[in-house]
Amino acid sequence: MLSRSSFTSLVVGVFAVYVAHTCWVMYGIVYTRPCPTAADGAAGGCVWPYLARRPKLQLSVYTTTRSSIGAESNIDLVLNVEDFDIESKFERTVNVSVPKKTRNNGTLYAFVFLHHAGILPWHDGKQVHIVSPLTTYMVPKPEEINLLTGESATQQIEAEKQTNALDEPVSHWRSRLTLNVMVEDFVFDGSSLPADVHRYMKMVQLGKTVHYLPILFIDQLSNRVKDLMVINRSTTELPLTVSYDKISLGKLRFWIHMQDAVYSLQQFGFSEKDADEVKGIFVDTNLYFLALTFFVAAFHLLFDFLAFKNDISFWKKKRSMIGMSTKAVLWRCFSTVVIFLFLLDEQTSLLVLIPAGIGAVIELWKVKKALKMTIRWQGLRPKFQFGAYNDSEKKTEEYDAQAMKYLSYLLYPLCIGGAGYSLLNVKYKSWYSWLINSFVNGVYAFGFLFMLPQLFVNYKMKSVAHLPWKAFTYKAFNTFIDDIFAFIITMPTSHRLACFRDDVVFLVYLYQRWLYPVDKSRVNEYGESYEEKSKKKS
Repeated sequence: MLSRSSFTSLVVGVFAVYVAHTCWVMYGIVYTRPCPTAADGAAGGCVWPYLARRPKLQLSVYTTTRSSIGAESNIDLVLNVEDFDIESKFERTVNVSVPKKTRNNGTLYAFVFLHHAGILPWHDGKQVHIVSPLTTYMVPKPEEINLLTGESATQQIEAEKQTNALDEPVSHWRSRLTLNVMVEDFVFDGSSLPADVHRYMKMVQLGKTVHYLPILFIDQLSNRVKDLMVINRSTTELPLTVSYDKISLGKLRFWIHMQDAVYSLQQFGFSEKDADEVKGIFVDTNLYFLALTFFVAAFHLLFDFLAFKNDISFWKKKRSMIGMSTKAVLWRCFSTVVIFLFLLDEQTSLLVLIPAGIGAVIELWKVKKALKMTIRWQGLRPKFQFGAYNDSEKKTEEYDAQAMKYLSYLLYPLCIGGAGYSLLNVKYKSWYSWLINSFVNGVYAFGFLFMLPQLFVNYKMKSVAHLPWKAFTYKAFNTFIDDIFAFIITMPTSHRLACFRDDVVFLVYLYQRWLYPVDKSRVNEYGESYEEKSKKKS
């Protein structure tokens, strides 16, 4: 059986291999080997860029309710850019007519053509086009109301909302269409074309050489949930923002892989909102910072795992609650469960919800250990039994109760006042939503106060030997990583402030560790002392 140290070394080794493999894969994505004979001017086996001929191009965007078109019938031209310059960035907003079929939960498609100027797309043999749906289906967000007055945030379409169930997906309008053209004059090796780019390529034979036409790409990652608009039966026109920017070959290949990854998540059952959380990582961050974020997130994951492993090991071997604040354990459990219920109520991404749920289960197990609770079943009815505390543990409980008494004078008025203020001034979906939001706001705003009983117990006992310092150290590394990105990554302000409040408490813990030096006669985090270990060995 592996020892704890060898297991940790194995985990760190696997982590290093994973990071190295990921770097190699990413290098293979962003770097494409050019055609070796292109430097000599030879044409054999090379695929040349048609854009190198500098053709005069035109960009046209059409809409239709059909997923394929063969002629110009039953289509609407919504944008026409003559003398299209592939190097120039632009953004234009147009109004799009919404057909009756689309208003009745149908789909509307956008056909984007890049063709020679002055020639209709279906008459141009060297045109390239790409199609994208302008609508998607999603369950509408429940309306929020003031729980005391009953006034809603919006009062429109009440009759229609009564006919549609809240859990029934309805058609939503994608208000953004982001286009890219790969502008590099890159010469591909025809024998080893990258599979990701190949499906976007259209090739033509010009004399003795093979050319690929302009690579047109629609950035689906830019379609965010916040830009969606509900389509109702009275809607006749909707705005569409068409934006264009050039793209390099490396970024194009990276973007294709990311879009495929998001599509795979949706095929595995992730909702539009879940996928949107992943999109935000890539769209709201530049590539260099994204690479830095990856490495930081990888180390964050490693420290999370090591903290989890040491925390479980600590509580699994814990035989005594001497020096440990039971109230702090109970509060940590309550906080974790409340945050999980809050994320569940907010329909947060599964990427966040699942780890939060696992954390809540672990905290409940810690409470069972701290209270020395055993569960015995009498038929289908559980019977709870609690173990007895010894004299030293009772002394710790006295310090713990004393700290909570002083803390309640400050904490309870703040929490009740905050809940009352939000009830009067903030709109919620239901009374349950208000209750969970009030709890979670209390956790974020005043949660660090419940860490103070443990500091008080440490002060009274003049010892910190009973704390799980390994787990604390790994959690501290993660806290400092959170500090670095607190004002860069998008997150609620309350959660951002919570990152810094944890730093203050941990620094106090470190001060207490320095203030109260190690006493080998005191028990450690496993309920053992150094002197007891020496007696056992002898």
